Amino acid sequence: MQSEFKRIESAHNDEIKQLARLLQNGRERRQQRLMVLEGIHLLETARASHATFAALYVNERARGNAEVEALLDALAARCRVTVLAEALFGKVSALSSAPEILALVQRPEHAAAAASASRLLLENVQDPGNLGTILRSAAAADVRDVYLSAGCVDAYSPKVLRAGMGAHFALNLREDADLAAELLAFDGARLVTSLEGSQSLYRQDLRGPVAFVFGNEGAGVSRALLDLADVRVRIPMPGQAESLNVAMAATLCLFERVRQLYPD
Repeated sequence: MQSEFKRIESAHNDEIKQLARLLQNGRERRQQRLMVLEGIHLLETARASHATFAALYVNERARGNAEVEALLDALAARCRVTVLAEALFGKVSALSSAPEILALVQRPEHAAAAASASRLLLENVQDPGNLGTILRSAAAADVRDVYLSAGCVDAYSPKVLRAGMGAHFALNLREDADLAAELLAFDGARLVTSLEGSQSLYRQDLRGPVAFVFGNEGAGVSRALLDLADVRVRIPMPGQAESLNVAMAATLCLFERVRQLYPD
């Protein structure tokens, strides 16, 4: 285990300014093809998935923490490590309580999905918590290909990464996707969620390749994508709610597919 690393104490340091920009600015993250992971759990998940680490920043109060030191042992030879004073770490973290460690990790490059692989298509999903939850559900349901329109929130923003709880490393994410083109090219059932003119989700055969389309929290799925659907589906709601949160709707659809594939 290495005991001495570079140390920064000043908020005026150029490296700290750059780290702050990466945390706050999605355009900066996209240009540099980086994401910022905060906390031991996300870093351990990234390491297990063989992600490429560019830099580690360690909160000085966490030196001696067994999990942090294990990460340093595993990663220090692969990227630069910097120890930050605790007061400074709190200023560069997006969390209300500064984590023990954070990292800059390269965004993965994804190969094209097989034409028959089930997938999610997300149109203009804006809330980071919703997107992260959808990604977590997709990973749990083993639907690995996710396409996001240009109007979606940054899939690699710190808030989405935290809500996803490591799901990003189990999925193939494609941002700025042409959802209409992807639907037209898909070799399977195209199901779009809609409250109007729709059939019950529970009457659909989801055992084959399926593309699920979910839309914006307020506007839903656009008319252009609705018109490309094989089936418009709704989730029956015998109670008094008018609609479901998009993350909840996506989760129910994904796990209805799981139920049909694995009935036991």
